[in-house]
Amino acid sequence: MAVPKKRTSKSRKGMRRSHDALKFKAAVHDCPSCGELKLYHHVCDACGTYRGVQVIADAE
Repeated sequence: MAVPKKRTSKSRKGMRRSHDALKFKAAVHDCPSCGELKLYHHVCDACGTYRGVQVIADAE
């Protein structure tokens, strides 16, 4: 079984984990149908539309 030759320092461990705390707030916009916040390229959870087409009928 593979075992690390040297211990990972706190600095290197922190640098590796630096992106874990990022939040993707820029990937959210208003739904054109209902105005709720939704992710890009996803079906709106509130009204069930995607690109102006009703995809989920029983969402309301």
